[in-house]
Amino acid sequence: MKCPECKKSESKVIESRELYDGELIRRRRECLKCQMRFTTYERIEQPVIMVIKRDGKREQFSRNKIANGVYRACEKRNIPETEVEEVVSSIEKKIRARGENEISSIEIGEQVLKELSGLDDVSYIRFASVYQSFIDINSFHEIIKNMKKKDKGSENE
Repeated sequence: MKCPECKKSESKVIESRELYDGELIRRRRECLKCQMRFTTYERIEQPVIMVIKRDGKREQFSRNKIANGVYRACEKRNIPETEVEEVVSSIEKKIRARGENEISSIEIGEQVLKELSGLDDVSYIRFASVYQSFIDINSFHEIIKNMKKKDKGSENE
């Protein structure tokens, strides 16, 4: 690992910490030449998964695209970043656990909605409005009505 300051590759690890159930390792390092401290992250490289878009085009799966959508949906909500990251990690785990090298964008969107429904109603509606391309106020009323039905169903259990 090269030092961002002097570009030398000799450094020592000062501290290591596992994040997100061991999926990521955060390392604090110190350059042996200039003593600058810096942070690196280590993640297991995963096999490539192709996403089949609605128009039939294929693109490489991107955890960042899911994270951006989830973070945007949760923006300005009182949701800790750690919970949002757990949602993103959970979605990625479920996609990779399928063991398939292709998945439709529709399946990914449904998985995001499922995870957000357990996290925050407003974030769920925000994501659903973009994902399902709401065109008018009736679309919002319909999803809220369905959410209320779901809440009543879980109260009766």
